[in-house]
Amino acid sequence: MKIALCTSFSPFCLGGARNIVDWLELTLLERGHQVEKICLPHVDDPKLLFNQMASYRWVNLPDSIDKVICFRPPAHVIPHPNKVLWFIHHIRAMYDLWGSKYCPMPNTEEARRFRKALISADTAALNEAKKVFTNSKVVSQRLGKYNNVQSKVLYPPLFQAEKFHYARQNDEILYLCRVEDHKRQHLLVEAMAHTRTAVKLRIAGVSGSPRYVKRLRSLIKKHGLSDRVVFNNCYVSEEEKIELYASCLAVAYLPLDEDSYGYPSLEASYSCKPIITTTDAGGVLELVQHNTNGYVCEPDPKALAAAMDELYSDRDAAKKQGVNARQRIEELDISWDNVVESLLS
Repeated sequence: MKIALCTSFSPFCLGGARNIVDWLELTLLERGHQVEKICLPHVDDPKLLFNQMASYRWVNLPDSIDKVICFRPPAHVIPHPNKVLWFIHHIRAMYDLWGSKYCPMPNTEEARRFRKALISADTAALNEAKKVFTNSKVVSQRLGKYNNVQSKVLYPPLFQAEKFHYARQNDEILYLCRVEDHKRQHLLVEAMAHTRTAVKLRIAGVSGSPRYVKRLRSLIKKHGLSDRVVFNNCYVSEEEKIELYASCLAVAYLPLDEDSYGYPSLEASYSCKPIITTTDAGGVLELVQHNTNGYVCEPDPKALAAAMDELYSDRDAAKKQGVNARQRIEELDISWDNVVESLLS
């Protein structure tokens, strides 16, 4: 089958939005399909939004392509008679984050007309698709609420997940992802000031916000945690990542209203490690079940500290939760076989 994978990307920003496309491409190639990846840059600027949407709309793909699969907006507006969407999120500043600190537009009459026009254009493009899949129940609910579009959840797997494994339990809670304000690494640093055991914390990842990095370093210094908190603001290689997951005590992932469960949660599960998250983490809650494969805490440093202390004090329970985390993947049928069958059927 000839398949085109179409998406947008933010230049020099690596993350899950790219992985889901790159890994599907490799999986389809392994299974004998012909694949073209079509990517155009997307700049997060409302003034350019409709110009960028028009750029995608003008992409003329031949009918000889058997299937077009679109992911990150505004790629979903690409026209094709056999278009399928694996829709991973809206342009959220214009949807559920409208009026929040993450929305760059003031709530004026002109801005509201802009938003209404965007939602109308998105809805028309979404309705062109033969099938619509999402990466979480959270995104499916947003599609239903804002666009009146029905969709099916199709959870994204890891590529070569067998590389992740359990080795041992050290004393560290690991938080490995992009270091950004909405990922809320600061909550864990503040939690460390309330812990009563010798539990440790390791934060690692790149950041696009020097101000947030400075804030984290200041918190570590303020609470006198330099001997118990390791903060590596740098790229972590795949080999090092696998070793960190294999050896940690547990994994934390505390994003604010995430679109999906996040690859850190999945990497933890394949490594048989429990996951600490919060009640407002969004799609993460579709994977993590409280006291079964991790802890779902209030987004409060003291509540997080209690969970960290409990994992440190009861290693057998932590290990059992890690085993449950691995089993949870099978319960949700998170697999490339399911993905390929769903998208190509």
